[in-house]
Amino acid sequence: MTQAQPPLEAPVEVKIDWANDRFDREGCRLLEDRRLADLLATLNGAISRSRETMLRTGIVGLCRECEEKEGGSCCGAGLEKHYSGLILLINRLLGVTLPADREETSSCFFLSSSGCRLLARHVLCINYVCHKITSRIKPVQLASLREAEGEEILLLFQVNERLKKLVKGEPAAKRPGNAEDEGHP
Repeated sequence: MTQAQPPLEAPVEVKIDWANDRFDREGCRLLEDRRLADLLATLNGAISRSRETMLRTGIVGLCRECEEKEGGSCCGAGLEKHYSGLILLINRLLGVTLPADREETSSCFFLSSSGCRLLARHVLCINYVCHKITSRIKPVQLASLREAEGEEILLLFQVNERLKKLVKGEPAAKRPGNAEDEGHP
């Protein structure tokens, strides 16, 4: 029997160890669940669309400028405390290698010099946009970003709910189809 998910207040290293262990032990079984595999693929596409929108609107550049020239971005130390073991396990299922160390003591554990090292991010990280950014981008661009983020957040929720059921021991849905499982997270 694998260990229960660590509490949210556990150190991030403990949650990373749990996600890595769970992935090593059960990653193949979890990915055999057709519903989860479909949700993960759809989430991956939504993440790509969200990040592309951030690039297109100039937000990525503004964040990088703030980090490099103004001494820090919104991705500060302690933000990683909001990450559950399940979100980290979702990242493993999406092919992300979780970091063993923090790159910069004043930054989030998951922030690297090239941006966030995670694909699946906490809703705070997906949705937060500071006043400096909202004052510099057009409302139509912000609306486009919010639409992409909304899709990403909804899918992250659905993946999280499905994964909770699977790690609690519910049987995986069979690949060819399971009518009972259709349309449910």
